[in-house]
Amino acid sequence: MVLVVCAWQRKRADRLSQILFLGCRASSKCISQSPDMVMDFEEILGKCGDGHRYQYMLLALYGLLMFIVSRQYFAQSVISFVPDHWCYHEQLENRSYADIAAIYAPFQRPLCTRLAWISEDGSNATASNLPCNRWIYKYDYGFRSMNADLNWVCDEAYKARVGQSLFFVGSMCGTLLFGLLGDRIGRIRAVVLANWCGFLGDSATIFTQSLVTFSASRFVSGLAAEANAYLMYILVLEYVSPKMRSVGLNLTMCVWYCLGMISASWQAVWLGEWRSFMAWSAMPQLLVTGFYFVVQESAQWLVTRHDIEGAELRLRRVAKFNRREVSEADFELFRQHCKTKESEATSQLSKQKQARLLDALKLPRLRLRLIYVLVVFSVITLCYNTMSRNVEGLTISPFVMFSLFALTLPPSGIFQTQVQKNFGRKFTSVTSMTATGVLTAAIGILLTFWTQPSETVMVCLLLVSRFGISVITGSTMQISAELMPTCVRSSGLAVIHVTGAAFSFLSPYILHLDTYFRAASSIILCMLLLLCAWICLLLPETRNKKLPMSLAEGEEFGKGERMFDFLRSLEKEDHQDLSAGTNEKLMTE
Repeated sequence: MVLVVCAWQRKRADRLSQILFLGCRASSKCISQSPDMVMDFEEILGKCGDGHRYQYMLLALYGLLMFIVSRQYFAQSVISFVPDHWCYHEQLENRSYADIAAIYAPFQRPLCTRLAWISEDGSNATASNLPCNRWIYKYDYGFRSMNADLNWVCDEAYKARVGQSLFFVGSMCGTLLFGLLGDRIGRIRAVVLANWCGFLGDSATIFTQSLVTFSASRFVSGLAAEANAYLMYILVLEYVSPKMRSVGLNLTMCVWYCLGMISASWQAVWLGEWRSFMAWSAMPQLLVTGFYFVVQESAQWLVTRHDIEGAELRLRRVAKFNRREVSEADFELFRQHCKTKESEATSQLSKQKQARLLDALKLPRLRLRLIYVLVVFSVITLCYNTMSRNVEGLTISPFVMFSLFALTLPPSGIFQTQVQKNFGRKFTSVTSMTATGVLTAAIGILLTFWTQPSETVMVCLLLVSRFGISVITGSTMQISAELMPTCVRSSGLAVIHVTGAAFSFLSPYILHLDTYFRAASSIILCMLLLLCAWICLLLPETRNKKLPMSLAEGEEFGKGERMFDFLRSLEKEDHQDLSAGTNEKLMTE
């Protein structure tokens, strides 16, 4: 009996020791870090809040920036509107614009021919050999553009085109420059510097009188044309949950970009002349300087720079703004995780503080993916600009046209958001590219046989194509940003933006092919869009995935995923990791 009691007490003591040991493992006070407990960036951000007050503030500021960007970008076009014009003659002063147009109609160059004599009834007129030095302008809605104010029409019309070309050259240089700076000095500093360039360039444009000063000012303004928009896009992307990446970013961009385009058009009409309009477009860019004091630098980017203390400080501020309580044990686990990752980076290539875009090209899978993204983004940019310029034959006010173009953006953003939310990025890109490509070719072939379509039909077809290409552009921008590792995201997007701008120079030549065959440009655009759809099938899905931070994670991202796996996920969500860590599900949508 004594032996049985002793055995029972010994068994009870062993059970009690086991319970105490397990309790000690579960408590952070007993052991600093359990081997199976990790707190990576996505998890600590979730505890600090990745869809709360701070993220909504970021989206609001992103919307404000997109409003400013659209006005600054399209101001280039608004000030260069060329109204109907004819050479001045004293006998034309009291005649209507219709009479003046009828008098000049028989001449080969009615807008730039100077008249020597006009009959009393206007039925007969003779041309002069002298060049035209004064014009009669028929202002569209009363707006006095720069071309009309400086008389940059007829033989002087090339000056405005030179300034516009310098604006886009500046855009290419600024995109690359500020993209590289975004990975070196931080996202928010690069955004502020880019907007200062835009403000200085637009302000200097107001005082231009010559081609040299106009070209120089437009080059400086162009430095900010693309850079500030996508840098802020990256900053917001690295602070929000996967669900808000699609809904918040796309919808915010479309709505506020639309409002910026419409306001730019009709404020120009309200002000009546281009210098006042440029002042109104330049001043709001100063507001972006205030972003530096309210927006936290990307903590994810700081982690890739091994600035763990800086990243923790930003995360604490985000948690405080979101009114979230995060324990010191969680931050300690986060620090330990970052230090572990840093110690694992044994090779010079994998040290993210020294990682460059060229280093990414040394990894085979990541290099191939970056090439795919580069080709898709460049071709889509070319298609977008080609469709935007294909408006010949429409007798419609450019102010009305801008408004109609803008009104397609919110519906396209809502459509893109819902499709991405329910079916994923890859499905959205592939289907929208295929459908828009086929529709574009069909429209081109239709117009080949229907030689004189009505203006209403032309406008409707134009709006349908703008809707489709807007969906494609938004989805391409998002999947490109998500596939880029954090450590090279800014410079990588800068390179693809520059390449896209360079490809856009081909758009006038593609449109010129329509002079030989009416549907040529449409068929070419269809083939390009179908090519992009096929390349997108080779890219991994990013829906509900953790963004790759390091080059090593970028190399492993999507490993083992096949071309049509995204179709299987439509039937049943896969809750298993595709590879260790990098492809872990964050949340269900």
